[in-house]
Amino acid sequence: MRTVKADLHIHTVLSPCGDLGMSPRTIVEKAAEKNLEIIGITDHNTTRQIPVVAELAAEKGIFVLRGVEITSKEEIHCLAYFPDEDTCIRFQQYIDANLPYIENKEGTFGYQVLVDEHDRIVEMEEKLLITALNRGIEEIEKKVHSLGGIFVPAHIDKKVNSILSQLGFIPPGLHYDALEITCFTTAIESRRKFQIDEKVCIIQNSDAHFPEDIGKRFSFFTLEEPTFEEVKHAILRMNCDNMIL
Repeated sequence: MRTVKADLHIHTVLSPCGDLGMSPRTIVEKAAEKNLEIIGITDHNTTRQIPVVAELAAEKGIFVLRGVEITSKEEIHCLAYFPDEDTCIRFQQYIDANLPYIENKEGTFGYQVLVDEHDRIVEMEEKLLITALNRGIEEIEKKVHSLGGIFVPAHIDKKVNSILSQLGFIPPGLHYDALEITCFTTAIESRRKFQIDEKVCIIQNSDAHFPEDIGKRFSFFTLEEPTFEEVKHAILRMNCDNMIL
């Protein structure tokens, strides 16, 4: 077993709120500079940029946890991670079927750019990706777990778009694998403030939208090797820790 450094909440140029500098190549280069061994690619309501990032990251010995940041109909942001490309595709089909069509206004929300391994634009996504799905958080959680994925309510300490800001509580029937906090708090503070049980895994990530923020916050995972299953087991075994206690 060894301890690895991971930042599991990174946006690319495909997220409208992601800086145009967040190309796959730049993300991988910055991750390598920060000595990250695992990165999670989590664009808003899309998984389509992941394959290019994963290919480039593999060349640097960095493992990409294939993920997405979903917005539920309650306007709650949730992170989901999947075992492989096939399950990503299947979840993308679920997103596409449940995300209302609203045209992206680039001047208002930002560009949604799909690029190749050479940072060349191959497509502009016309459908606004930061819209909420027409499915609730509990249904989304069940879908993620039916595909063998990891489900994590995002940035629970934020005053907007978090499960606590939107609902005021965590539904007792919600089966989450971990909770994520921002860089503005600590695991100890969060457990005390939000009455989070010691048995619940808390992870901390950068939620990077700009290259300089990649690895700004991260978590440590104790595992045999950087794989999806090992990350999942580390979360379930509580073999993870935050940079700032």
